[in-house]
Amino acid sequence: MINSYEVFETNKMILEENLDVRTITMGISLLDCADSSLKTTCDNIYAKLTTLAKDLVKTGDDIGREFGVPVVNKRISITPAALVGARCCRKPSDFVRIAKTLDKAAKKVGVNFIGGFSAVVSKGMTKADELLIRSIPEAMAVTDRICSSVNVGSTKTGINMDAVRLMGEIIKATAERTKERDSIGCAKLVVLCNAPDDNPFMAGAFHGVSEADAIINVGVSGPGVVNHVLKTIRGADFETLCETIKKTAFKITRVGQLVAQEASARLGIPFGIIDLSLAPTPAIGDSVADILKEIGLEHPGAPGTTAALALLNDQVKKGGVMASSYVGGLSGAFIPVSEDQGMIDAVNAGALSIEKLEAMTCVCSVGLDMIAIPGDTSAASISGIIADESAIGMINQKTTAVRVIPVAGKKVGDTVEFGGLLGYAPVMAVSRFSCEGMIARKGRIPAPIHSFKN
Repeated sequence: MINSYEVFETNKMILEENLDVRTITMGISLLDCADSSLKTTCDNIYAKLTTLAKDLVKTGDDIGREFGVPVVNKRISITPAALVGARCCRKPSDFVRIAKTLDKAAKKVGVNFIGGFSAVVSKGMTKADELLIRSIPEAMAVTDRICSSVNVGSTKTGINMDAVRLMGEIIKATAERTKERDSIGCAKLVVLCNAPDDNPFMAGAFHGVSEADAIINVGVSGPGVVNHVLKTIRGADFETLCETIKKTAFKITRVGQLVAQEASARLGIPFGIIDLSLAPTPAIGDSVADILKEIGLEHPGAPGTTAALALLNDQVKKGGVMASSYVGGLSGAFIPVSEDQGMIDAVNAGALSIEKLEAMTCVCSVGLDMIAIPGDTSAASISGIIADESAIGMINQKTTAVRVIPVAGKKVGDTVEFGGLLGYAPVMAVSRFSCEGMIARKGRIPAPIHSFKN
């Protein structure tokens, strides 16, 4: 039973503490759109997306007005496009045509992003996978709302180092292809290990082959709420700290559950999962870094940062799973640099480096996210960063990701403006020492010993 106090408390979270439903994402299978004809495949894709998702944006807006809960983004995720185009795509430009079709459909239905221009190559690449990957730089340059992801490893399969090497080159090419816009194409491209099938957050969202024909996944976020409530218990012991975060996560998740069930009922699409991720925005007060500071750090990057983030991530998950039977996706704390003013301040203060961020990714939900690096960073160095993050994910049986932007013409100390939710970022230093000899090796890193659980 919901009482008047709970209603008041939720309203306060929304009005004063930046609580919102970050995204309603409709996952749509496009497997039945595949055809040996590229034109027929594109026509089928456009028809299915514009039919199933035609009311998505209106429904999200209506729910936001009626319940007083801001629904910030309405998005679509699709079956990895490498699978959809496998029968009809013979060259990278064919996949670019599919990307343009997806972009056209996204604009027609009004969503801000469509994710799933993707390939899953954790053990090896098909010809279609490679063609899609090689099409990414052009696809990112000629579209506005497409997000792309490539999964290069998993705990069960190991790390496909051929794909890791290729993705370093692709990220460099994407940066160059979109250099007139501060290499923004790379901000919509992420390389993953252990990618989940039901993640509603971009740029890594895709609709896994294990999913239903269509599904509604909701991502809810409330770093401002957590930060605000921690101010009321400043100086308390760790038990009180953890209980407070857990209870707050429970309340935030219940809001997401309400919105998800309502969206599912109105759209006639089954409810999938709630992703409770503390995803920051550039707005003041909506920062994961500020939570870490409230826990007791001068800046993220100070000694103790990894422990504080581990505590936060664990309590968020514990609170979320008590609030909903279907918590999924990533569900934890995001640490994107450009989207979190507190992280930007920490970089500018000299407290936070890429190496420290990498250590933090061992205990949080994602990886090295929205980090601007010098434009002259080599493809091999980018591949090395991807390999490191993939190793963390593989060994720790968790999702990790790399979304770095080698901004053409920029050097350490420069600032890059991406705008909107993507924010702005200081260009961070990358180790000047080479890993080219390692990246040049072919094959894959084997799965760890604890992967054998059958």
